[in-house]
Amino acid sequence: MTSPNSSPNPAVAAAEIAASQPLAFDDTRTAFAHRSTRDLRRARWMFGLIGAPAMVALGAKAVRLALAIRLPLNWILRPVFDYFCGGEDIQESLDTAVKLSQYGVKTILDYSAEGQTGEGALNAAHDQIMSAIQSAKGDARFAFAVFKVSALSDNGLLEKVSSKASLTPEEQDAWQKVEGRVSSLCQTAAQHDVPIMIDAEETWLQSAIDTLAETMMRRHNAGTCRIYTTAQLYRHDRLDYLQQLTDTARKERWIAGIKLVRGAYMEKERERAKAEGRPSPIQPDKAATDRDFNAALDFALGHLDHVNIVCGTHNEESTLKLAQDMRSKGLKPGDRRVAFAQLLGMSDNLSFNLAASGFETAKYVPYGPLREAIPYLIRRAEENTSVGGQTSRELELIRQELRRRKTE
Repeated sequence: MTSPNSSPNPAVAAAEIAASQPLAFDDTRTAFAHRSTRDLRRARWMFGLIGAPAMVALGAKAVRLALAIRLPLNWILRPVFDYFCGGEDIQESLDTAVKLSQYGVKTILDYSAEGQTGEGALNAAHDQIMSAIQSAKGDARFAFAVFKVSALSDNGLLEKVSSKASLTPEEQDAWQKVEGRVSSLCQTAAQHDVPIMIDAEETWLQSAIDTLAETMMRRHNAGTCRIYTTAQLYRHDRLDYLQQLTDTARKERWIAGIKLVRGAYMEKERERAKAEGRPSPIQPDKAATDRDFNAALDFALGHLDHVNIVCGTHNEESTLKLAQDMRSKGLKPGDRRVAFAQLLGMSDNLSFNLAASGFETAKYVPYGPLREAIPYLIRRAEENTSVGGQTSRELELIRQELRRRKTE
């Protein structure tokens, strides 16, 4: 209790006031306080282009061709890279982490290389992720570390293990090395008290990833949630998976950590299922995905003693639902068992307004050499064109903030 002669802490008082106010995701002053007017004008141009699917498809083909024949791309892609990525290495990305932390938003360093092959590249990816963990050690600006198992394993091997096919002696040796890389990263993260997330991937790779993630959770999540797997709710079986995993964790006395996302490989999944003549693993429509995503949030909030979640979405409705449900259940906004995460350069209206209200909020900050980040940037553009209303919403908020600044 504050004594009559002492002054209340202004920062604490401000946080308490903000936490009691309704969330306003259209508050562009808060959303874009970290962006200069020049940044926003560039973003207006970029999201304007992304909003044209034909332009994105043509641009993606052109960039892939230029990449294949080794044409210089830095001058074209640098503005896009700078907006959506932290830098070409961890050191450059620390500047982004500093800026985000000034507004209460934490950082998730995300090494952006994908689809690596060859032991040298796989070991190099392991070392990069390990460096990210070391950078986050004891630093409150960082929320999580993260990695894709496909950065640590040849995809063909990952697919073969997922299908439970017999491995050759050489493949068995290679898989043991993959398990060693995953174990090394998770053990180091646990020792340094850095929560680490294992991203989800395509269904034909995911079974092996699930097994690895569950093994790591059993090993490191007794009492404290340090290892998180990922559930893509556009799969019709993932709500059941969340519930079964939570029940297993309860029985075995550890905590399940799960990042909940809608998903990133929908078209690829449907095309492959059709080509192979098997049922699609994907929900029949977006409404079903939304239903299961929100049901997963409800389930998690009712079982926080046994499951901790990261709500990884750009969907305003689901984000607002979770924030309001936390308040209605009497959970403090900063409860570490529930975190929110969005990508750098996207949905700033969610991230920064959540953080201003005291919620545990983080940005994925991809980093890596620009040329290696090109597949990531193309995927971001293609995903934006496929998410109805996302690009137009981003663009309208940016325009709104630019108009507001003109009147100041």
